[in-house]
Amino acid sequence: MKSAITVIKEQIDHFYLIRRLSLYELKSKNKNNYLGMAWEVINPVIQILIYWFVFGSIRQRADIEIAPGMDVPFIYWLLCGFILWTFFYQSTIQGSKSIYTRLRLLSKMNFPMSVIPNIVIFSQFYIHLVLLVIAFLIFQSGGYFVTIYFIQVLYFIIASFCLIFAISLITSTLSTIIRDVHMFLNSTLRMLLYLSPILWQMTVLSEKVQFILKLNPLYYLIEGYRSAFFGLEWYFIAHWKYTLYFWAITIVLFLIGSALHMKFRKHFIDYL
Repeated sequence: MKSAITVIKEQIDHFYLIRRLSLYELKSKNKNNYLGMAWEVINPVIQILIYWFVFGSIRQRADIEIAPGMDVPFIYWLLCGFILWTFFYQSTIQGSKSIYTRLRLLSKMNFPMSVIPNIVIFSQFYIHLVLLVIAFLIFQSGGYFVTIYFIQVLYFIIASFCLIFAISLITSTLSTIIRDVHMFLNSTLRMLLYLSPILWQMTVLSEKVQFILKLNPLYYLIEGYRSAFFGLEWYFIAHWKYTLYFWAITIVLFLIGSALHMKFRKHFIDYL
């Protein structure tokens, strides 16, 4: 618990630094491209179009039933889940290698290492906000207008941030000690894309298999986004038991990540 409090305090005390360095990270990453940071948006948009073409167009996928008597085109249903997946995947992958790729720099800087994963997550968060705006405009032009339920997207953004940071604390520490962890995580997340209800509906499976797959906290976030965009319900209230489960998982991961980080960070420079 003491480690978790220390990590939280470090994030608060260095919040201004996190915001500045995350913007610098985003700009420096794309400084040699003609289109610059536009590629950060273009890439996920291309991926969405490819998945829509393969899973929606070629297979002539029927509309998705998101509620009794309410069917929506596959592309809208896919869009809600995929913009969250892009944020989760990129933040988790970049966060896992955030410390060991900056060890030489960190040895010369005077700020806590726990802020490094957050810098990477924040840089991806800006891209996520742009994608959210694009998705919002697409939904409006398609006739799916905003309802009061859209406000809950703010809650799910915060929930996503907390889960990603908790995971990144664990993976960035382990990846610094054992570099293979990053490669294993990359393969696992690619598999997770197809085990999460992003490209297909969970209802096609038996209830027992659904229960197992719903243990994945990403399912909670994806369905929350869809409820917000389509104006279905207050998802985090209607599924309050799942909400408690999600936060329990997130808090446990954060406690584990904080303890690991505080235990090993004094030795990180030794892994140069």
